[in-house]
Amino acid sequence: MGGARTTGDMVMRMQISKKMRIKEAKQYVADKLGLTTLEICDVITMSEVREDRGFGLTHIEPCAESNIGMEAKFRIAEALGIKINSVERFKERAGIK
Repeated sequence: MGGARTTGDMVMRMQISKKMRIKEAKQYVADKLGLTTLEICDVITMSEVREDRGFGLTHIEPCAESNIGMEAKFRIAEALGIKINSVERFKERAGIK
């Protein structure tokens, strides 16, 4: 799936957190992002989607705002409707809950 270049990281999270099979996880992620399963595997399409939605990129464009690390994880958790442990711990320690 391409990891953070496409949606491999998100699909993997769904497989682990919701115990989904890969086909089911791909469809879930595609539905949440409003895309098709073919589009979530396309590097060019997903580069644009990841940049637009602040999901983080594997490459950093010069002079571009890039959402990496915690900020990207917050947005991924919200978009997929899941809890990510590091996000939950960050919220707890920062008193955001």
